[in-house]
Amino acid sequence: MNTLSDTELLRYSRHILLPEIDIAGQEALRAARVLIIGLGGLGSPVALYLAAAGVGHLILADHDTVDLSNLQRQVLHTQNSLGLNKAQSAQRQIKELNPHCQTQVIKDYLNEEHLAHWAPKVDVVVDCCDNFNTRQAVNRACVNAQKPLVSGAAIGFSGQIAVFNRQKNSPCYACLYPELPETQLTCSQNGVISPLVGVIGSYQALETLKIIIGCGDPLDGRLQ
Repeated sequence: MNTLSDTELLRYSRHILLPEIDIAGQEALRAARVLIIGLGGLGSPVALYLAAAGVGHLILADHDTVDLSNLQRQVLHTQNSLGLNKAQSAQRQIKELNPHCQTQVIKDYLNEEHLAHWAPKVDVVVDCCDNFNTRQAVNRACVNAQKPLVSGAAIGFSGQIAVFNRQKNSPCYACLYPELPETQLTCSQNGVISPLVGVIGSYQALETLKIIIGCGDPLDGRLQ
């Protein structure tokens, strides 16, 4: 593994000061690959904080485009992003935030075949989507690839987060939510208070960093 440059040592100095991270942890972040599924309300803080923290490669997946109603909570996007694919908009913002972070955009809807292709290629999958069908498909891909899944959800004034698939005997998302007929609750139908997605998304980013670095006590098999 290449050592951090002087610029990186300065940029990430507040991380490196933490004994739980130090230079070794920062280098682990730089070497990591993370798949973020959904660049909306939850995906916005996830992408921004992972990029700012020094994760070396982010794969940004979203088939949707930025709409005016998104700007109330999806802080990754701006007025100038309207009509642009959300993954491309995210890529543009991340480049401005941290040029050390490499990004790859997936504009297609991630079906089972796509997920089976991408899950084995990353260290962590972060699920920021807004429907159960996709969450179950993401979970199946992570179980098959034996990759950790950081799952978050937010609606109204309530949110939740959990980590799955970290160890051999860890439960998976389907253990918590069995595959049932779709009873979807979405922000467009039910509303959501804007800072809530920031809280849950930031927590997802934190859990992802803990998994990559190997520090702290991730929410493995626990719902918060």
